[in-house]
Amino acid sequence: MGVLVGKKAPSFSAPAVINGGEVVENFSLDQFIGKNEVILFFYPKDFTFVCPSELHAFQSKLDEFEKRGVKIVACSTDTEESHWGWLQMSKNDGGIKGVTYPIIADTNKTIADAYDVLLGEYDYDMDGRLVASDTMIAYRGLFLIDKAGVVRHQIVNDLPLGRNVDEAIRMVDALQFTEEHGEVCPANWQSGESGMTASHKGVADYLAKN
Repeated sequence: MGVLVGKKAPSFSAPAVINGGEVVENFSLDQFIGKNEVILFFYPKDFTFVCPSELHAFQSKLDEFEKRGVKIVACSTDTEESHWGWLQMSKNDGGIKGVTYPIIADTNKTIADAYDVLLGEYDYDMDGRLVASDTMIAYRGLFLIDKAGVVRHQIVNDLPLGRNVDEAIRMVDALQFTEEHGEVCPANWQSGESGMTASHKGVADYLAKN
């Protein structure tokens, strides 16, 4: 897995389903640069088992992200038609009806590849097209992208391991705290706690208090 932290998030334009059912053709994260932080998360496949639990979990905390000015965007290698169909199914039937944040259709697998979360055997042909020798799906990658379009945090889980949405919120809080106060966040830091200065004295003072 490649490390994107500290680098510009790969740019892309792809179809997506927004607002729970509206299909758009050229969705891009570029629209948020200079305005919002973004949580971009990949999931393996529509109409599966762990995946709807994650999509509903992010939806249930959407207000928490929005009040922090953060945009949530999901992505899988399914088509926009597949996303749309899944969004019409109720939660009781295994669907994701009620999810309102954008879901990108990475049908060509190039976005997952650019973020280095693509699972499967593949290569590129002489024309630069991705050629797969088996089913191509995404690992459970999550990327926190700042307002400048730079990746500040990433985590990648294997397929059976669902993510902790509260941890994603904690990382947003940590990023916004460091940018506002110029201090760093120690282990297990939570919003409302003090940070520490990035110096030997700062560490010593923090450890003495904790």
